[in-house]
Amino acid sequence: MKTILIANQKGGCGKTMTAISLASALANKNYRVALADADPQKSALQWLKSRPKHVAHIQALDWRHQQEIPKNLDYLIIDAPGALTSKHAHDLIAQSHTIITPLQPSYFDIDSTKRFLKHIKEVKRIRKGKVNILLIANRMRTQRTIPSEIQQFFEKLQQPATTWISERVMYGQLAMQGLSIFDGQQKRFLDVQPQWQPILDAIIEDDQPWF
Repeated sequence: MKTILIANQKGGCGKTMTAISLASALANKNYRVALADADPQKSALQWLKSRPKHVAHIQALDWRHQQEIPKNLDYLIIDAPGALTSKHAHDLIAQSHTIITPLQPSYFDIDSTKRFLKHIKEVKRIRKGKVNILLIANRMRTQRTIPSEIQQFFEKLQQPATTWISERVMYGQLAMQGLSIFDGQQKRFLDVQPQWQPILDAIIEDDQPWF
């Protein structure tokens, strides 16, 4: 089983949307997936409660208080709280194989993300290189015109964004129904699904083409 932690201390950067999108993508590929909500707002759990029974199953876990990890899972996706205390950060990172950090192209997101990444580098498992850290440039207006500030941010980190996700109204519209872009085959979904391919390639071992 692999544990994927979706985390950034900046609120509104798209952590929950990233978590539900990845969980849904994996579930629709017939992986056994659980989505653990560690955020007090419980947005991921609310999404799962709204999820129709006819779509790919995702197991719900209330992770605000650590639970026993279910057996026979392929992937555990954890939606982290925005404010990670030192102990909480250590506990969540101790469980994780990969940390995915989404950020938006704004000064506040860049500054907050920079401080967040500096903070978690103090965690022993990260210092030893046992946790893979992936960055997502989220809610981009267009992939052709990358804001210079966010491009410079990735250059300073010497770590490029794993993928660039465009801003689409349908993410929010689908979330209200307990759905994601991976729960349908309409053209508007199929057009944006490949944007997630690089991040999926980074966390799974599957030689078969997804999209």
